[in-house]
Amino acid sequence: MRRAVCPGSFDPVTNGHLDIIVRASKLFDEVVVAVGINKNKNTLFTVDERMDLIRQAVRDHPAGATNVAVEPSHGLLVDFCRSHGIQSIVKGLRAVSDFDYELQMAQMNTRLAGVETLFMSTNPQYAFLSSSLVKEVAKYGGDVSGLVPDVVLKQLRERL
Repeated sequence: MRRAVCPGSFDPVTNGHLDIIVRASKLFDEVVVAVGINKNKNTLFTVDERMDLIRQAVRDHPAGATNVAVEPSHGLLVDFCRSHGIQSIVKGLRAVSDFDYELQMAQMNTRLAGVETLFMSTNPQYAFLSSSLVKEVAKYGGDVSGLVPDVVLKQLRERL
């Protein structure tokens, strides 16, 4: 069985994240979305909330992706991969600046555990999109509809 992991903090999950997850689900038998736990990071949503939002967004996605699981993750990603029998990491790249950082991470993950990283170019429609930017715009009353799944939009409005 070909399994891959899509890691991130997903605070909150955006349509850009969802695009990568759904596209990866067409290439692998199973995609595990690893939701990062970082106690030093001040997140808007708890880990459980983020995982639930991802599950709902994937379930509601028109392209469908029934082979996506969502799990919490802390520590090294390669340890998560080892414990889940995963040999591939899928990462979305928005710009060249993403590649510079992600290439170093990919090389380290290969060195540490032989885990390969596959880079998917982001849909140009979402190239500017980040969770931080979505939170900032929403915080000041800007319209982020179309940038996040509907379930996330509802939660953002309630939270902020």
